[in-house]
Amino acid sequence: MPRRTKVSKTLLDFGTRVQYSVFECHLEGKPLFEKMCRRLDRLIQEEDRLRIYSICGACETVLRVRGTAKRLVDPDIYIL
Repeated sequence: MPRRTKVSKTLLDFGTRVQYSVFECHLEGKPLFEKMCRRLDRLIQEEDRLRIYSICGACETVLRVRGTAKRLVDPDIYIL
């Protein structure tokens, strides 16, 4: 199985795919975030590129969604 597929399947264990390579993960607390990162660290190699953006509750107030996108209400949001 290609490494990209393994990363995608891992991210689906923690969140939802919103675009081909974009996932939204609602992680309740730092331990779950760290668990996700540990699993990803086992898969990611030096030539890979993975960005994790943490979005706080205050940032959620300026979030704009369009089309069929849904606004998230979880205060601990990580977009991958």
